[in-house]
Amino acid sequence: MMYSTSPTSNSSAVSNSSALSGQLPQQIFTRREVIPLQNDVLWRIDRGAVRTLTWSEDGTFITLGYWGLGDLIGYPLSRVKPYQIECLTGVEVSIVPPHLWHQNINALLSHIQQAEDLLSIVHRKPISLRLWQFLVWLSEKFGRDVDKGKLIDLNVTHQDIAEVLNTTRVTVTRLLQQLEEEGTVLRHKRRIILPLANIKNYSSAVC
Repeated sequence: MMYSTSPTSNSSAVSNSSALSGQLPQQIFTRREVIPLQNDVLWRIDRGAVRTLTWSEDGTFITLGYWGLGDLIGYPLSRVKPYQIECLTGVEVSIVPPHLWHQNINALLSHIQQAEDLLSIVHRKPISLRLWQFLVWLSEKFGRDVDKGKLIDLNVTHQDIAEVLNTTRVTVTRLLQQLEEEGTVLRHKRRIILPLANIKNYSSAVC
């Protein structure tokens, strides 16, 4: 199987946020804590990772996005109800009031681009392709280089992944085991490593 996805760059958003670093009030949240919603406030992530989500009438979670360093999040960026921001790690955020939103245009554009990237991945078929491209997307956004490849430095559960990809936890577990048996992905404790050679080979195959 030869799979690929486009890398998600957040460098412009990070550089834009660093220019304002230290000038805005900050708050700290713990893992799995929910960041409160305010109609006139955006939150800029200075440390950690969050996911935005909603849920259907039967209680099924629908993940809207995964966000990290430099990203802007908040209810003003969404018209979805219900809407929730859940911390995937310990998180430090800055409060960005409306009169400063224009100074964060790069982060706002990045938010739109990342949402579209994830939306395109969620509609890929088959599920195995969808899973692979999501892992590559995570590695580009939250990955760090290690000896064996790129480690996804984020503790996402099989259920978390299933909620993003609109499938079941059992299916995600089965496909991850298959990828691991093939050597397409590696494990380091509870983290996933994507060997760089695999990413490059899959990218070349579809170019």
